Amino acid sequence: MASTPANSLRIQVYRNTARVLNCLTILILMGATISVGVFFLIYLNPYLPLNPFPPPTLPATAFIPSPTATVHLDLPPTWTPTFTLLPTDTHTPEPTATDFPTATLFTLLTPSHTPTSTNPPSGYIYEIQTGSPYYINNLYYPEKGCSWMGVGGQVVDMSGAPVTGLIIRLGGELTGLQLNPPLLSLTGVAPNYGQSGYEFTLADKPVASSSSLWLQLLDQAGIALSKQFSFDTFAECEKNLIIINFKQVR
Repeated sequence: MASTPANSLRIQVYRNTARVLNCLTILILMGATISVGVFFLIYLNPYLPLNPFPPPTLPATAFIPSPTATVHLDLPPTWTPTFTLLPTDTHTPEPTATDFPTATLFTLLTPSHTPTSTNPPSGYIYEIQTGSPYYINNLYYPEKGCSWMGVGGQVVDMSGAPVTGLIIRLGGELTGLQLNPPLLSLTGVAPNYGQSGYEFTLADKPVASSSSLWLQLLDQAGIALSKQFSFDTFAECEKNLIIINFKQVR
């Protein structure tokens, strides 16, 4: 049967339609492939510029310095140790008024001397815990043995619970080296001594000294919570770790 012009037109339209549909199918497949590729790249690296919703940029990692301070014993050739005398508190009692039965002229005598207390209360809320300081051999750095000397301990409140985040200040002098300014640490950075532990490295060997070093407890604002407590050190390896604990008393 011979094809008519109408049939030829229909066949041509069908072929053109098929070509258009094939082109659209190919474009859709290419678009899907590209979309999958872009999605995979964003999955591997969410920070790519292709991602319309990138995650927030993470902040830089904070650097926390080592809590252990080391005293170096290298003395400059012209260094001269300096000493600062701390004033001592003196208590002057105020005169008390006396009731007299009749009006009588009298003279109020002024004491000829100012009495001082032999052991006045410090007035601070932290004191050295009973039994401190005590001296033992190096427990926490066995690889160093006798080639180390340090002081450490912990701080507790009135109920015996650990108190972290307080400032421990170490000052004074050792073998002629003045700690000026004093060294600082925080309670809670040396868990070997407890949850509120602290520690200072004093030297690379045991050194004897007599009340030339001191410790003091401060709050985060730098206000003193204890008095400056002086302590001794010894040259024996069995006493190269000094344990000093603080406890809240009021």
